[in-house]
Amino acid sequence: QVQLVESGGGLVQAGNSLRLSCAASGRTFSSYTMGWFRQAPGKEREFVAAISWSGVASYYADSVQGRFTISRDNAKNTVHLQMNILNADDTAAYYCAAAKSLKSYGSRWYLDAYEYDYWGQGTQVTVSS
Repeated sequence: QVQLVESGGGLVQAGNSLRLSCAASGRTFSSYTMGWFRQAPGKEREFVAAISWSGVASYYADSVQGRFTISRDNAKNTVHLQMNILNADDTAAYYCAAAKSLKSYGSRWYLDAYEYDYWGQGTQVTVSS
């Protein structure tokens, strides 16, 4: 079992930065692929970023490529999402998710929310223009 708790959301002006954190419980944290998704009201949950169990490989949605950075610290059971140059389109509830690392990343399965086994409660990010 893995429990996830996000934090770090808030209200920021466009162009500013924000760093989200996800604290995980469970001694097998390092064996999970970790991802960040976001969801705006009335919209489907969309992929933002993911990081492999080792932290060597990371993946990003085109909309955040070059602006966001995902990282993990397995020793501390934490995952972070550094968000830079935020804009209004980034406004959403952000969710941390964990997926069992049983598949090759070449299939890009990590893009799909239903592939993840555990989810945090979400943290709200609001970007004012």
